[in-house]
Amino acid sequence: MTSVEATLAQLKRSATKKTLTAMARYAIPSDRAFGVSMSDMKRIAKGIGRDHALAAGLWKTGWYEARMLATLIDDPAKVTVAQMDRWCRDFDSWAICDTACFALFDRSAHAWGRIAAWSGKREEFVKRGAFALLASVALHDKKCADRPFLDSLRLIERAADDERNFVKKGASWALRSIGHRNRVLHEASLALAHELAGSEDPPARWVGKDVLRDLSRPLVAKKLAKR
Repeated sequence: MTSVEATLAQLKRSATKKTLTAMARYAIPSDRAFGVSMSDMKRIAKGIGRDHALAAGLWKTGWYEARMLATLIDDPAKVTVAQMDRWCRDFDSWAICDTACFALFDRSAHAWGRIAAWSGKREEFVKRGAFALLASVALHDKKCADRPFLDSLRLIERAADDERNFVKKGASWALRSIGHRNRVLHEASLALAHELAGSEDPPARWVGKDVLRDLSRPLVAKKLAKR
């Protein structure tokens, strides 16, 4: 069984000053980071496999790479609502937020409940988490019915006027991802995007136009026609 200490040592051996310095360009805090590339973190995660206990221990260290690694090795079946809420409150960048949602939380049975709960929160990266998680479910859960996604459009509409960059970009990501699923959801997403694009509120207008640029592409229509 791999220990937290051994894993931290492995991360430190993979760190480079170049990677650490580059984090600032991507708006990722580096004060609690070693400087490990994503490709190296994935390589280390592959060597470890699924380990829920180790993931919990790594998260508690507070190190950026340790937390990223935790999202890659944790077992979705063992993730609890309390854990999701606790980790979400710790999000301090788009990188850890999106990776947790894209690599782990979207595979949890509790995903939809957290989307609804987090979308109403004030904290920037908690709210971002709601839409990163919604986008991730839309991209990965091929068997989910349309109704939950149609219902989630109201959550996106309510959040679209949030002027904070990472929230509005999260709302756009979610709406675009829903619109790529099938023709019914594409039509519904386009309708909301047109409504937002005509808004007098600048953030909502930005979201609407950003989504329209993507979902109006001929390539998207061609792809959906084959489904």
